[in-house]
Amino acid sequence: MSLITRTTLLLSTLAIVAACGDKKSENTMADSTAMTADTTAMAPAEAAPLTDPNIVYILDQASASDSARGALAQTKATSKDVQDFGKMMVGEHHGLRTAGLDLAKKLSVTPMAPAGDQSETMAAQEMSLLESTAKGAAWDKAYIDYEVTYHQAVLETATKALGIAQNQELKDLISTAAPVLQKHLDRALELQKKMSAM
Repeated sequence: MSLITRTTLLLSTLAIVAACGDKKSENTMADSTAMTADTTAMAPAEAAPLTDPNIVYILDQASASDSARGALAQTKATSKDVQDFGKMMVGEHHGLRTAGLDLAKKLSVTPMAPAGDQSETMAAQEMSLLESTAKGAAWDKAYIDYEVTYHQAVLETATKALGIAQNQELKDLISTAAPVLQKHLDRALELQKKMSAM
């Protein structure tokens, strides 16, 4: 599966998940599912609003998969900058994940995947692709390109989740996580620009 197809699937899934709780996003959902034939199967027939357990699940999966990719980058990246970025992903996404799971436990919320969620499958596919790709500059670029797109999508989803979340402590957690995610996106964009200039 190409990077463009994977990116389209990622954005489509996150757009579908975010649109579930936002009636104004129905046209956006239709546009995103029209990008590729593969995404039409993922669109739920009647999108149910996201619940707090859905939001906790989405944020947890995002941090878990980004942490796993970061661990791989520490061993597979050839650029020191990319290795350091991977290290930051492991540490900071682990922290975000721990905070989310601690809050879920405190609130007695069991994380639950929204209907039609494909995030776990997509994360496994991306990890498999990264694991099977040879070390080198092309690997580093593919990883950083994916991280740029991923963080853009996760930030958009977090912003929508902030408006949907019912519990104030969950809203506070999302508000605390947003600047961390933005920092990751900014650094990934810096690395992407640096790689393009080489």
